[in-house]
Amino acid sequence: MESILENNRKWVKEQRAADPDFFNRLADGQQPKYLFIGCSDSRVPASAITGTGPGEMFVHRNIANMVVHTDFNMLSVLQYAVEVLGVQDIIVCGHYGCGGVAAAASNKQYGLIDGWLTNIRDVIRVHEMEFLRISDEDSRLRRLVELNVIEQVRNLAKTSIIQNARKGAKPPRLHGLVYDIKEGLLTDLKVEDDMISEFNHIYGTSAQKHAAKVLEKETDKPKLTADKPKLTDEKSEKKSSEPSGKNSKPAAK
Repeated sequence: MESILENNRKWVKEQRAADPDFFNRLADGQQPKYLFIGCSDSRVPASAITGTGPGEMFVHRNIANMVVHTDFNMLSVLQYAVEVLGVQDIIVCGHYGCGGVAAAASNKQYGLIDGWLTNIRDVIRVHEMEFLRISDEDSRLRRLVELNVIEQVRNLAKTSIIQNARKGAKPPRLHGLVYDIKEGLLTDLKVEDDMISEFNHIYGTSAQKHAAKVLEKETDKPKLTADKPKLTDEKSEKKSSEPSGKNSKPAAK
């Protein structure tokens, strides 16, 4: 850990020497242009491979760069990036040699991660004919990396966050990239907009306009209040049922 701290001090010193106001500007807030959804693999550092500096890129990483609709961590990052930060471009970046993709393509169990890998196996199911036609295993896994990126970009387009953003004046652009660790180069898969909207007739949604009216009607309804039960004095009730005095005669038989 000492080496980490020492590297940090060196980095701070270099930054201040090059730009004395560097950290003051960062402390004022962030206005990143990009959201980067990448793999957690330590060989794929988002800022390093894209040549971006601090404050330029908002980053979310997970195993195999997945966009899962039940992942509230990813969805929270996406919503904040789009609706608060106003990012201009959203990048899903996979990489060749991805361990998560390779694990999903195998027939083995790995434990807790198996549930996560099921989402990648769904990509295999959708593209099974193309996937099985590739005889070479390395080429098959490389293609699966690309297909996974394409499907995750599509998953982005399916979210209500992106669909609502597209109704605005400056909707974010969606991109699918693949990083080649051996070459150090990024490749744009050209996930065109018409490919993204291909299944819009199935996944496209719009906010229900009548929802606000329904809520308004509900709030305007008179509140129903149940009648309060009358409190009775058990002693008084018991006393009233008893004879009024000692000389009271019993009822005639």
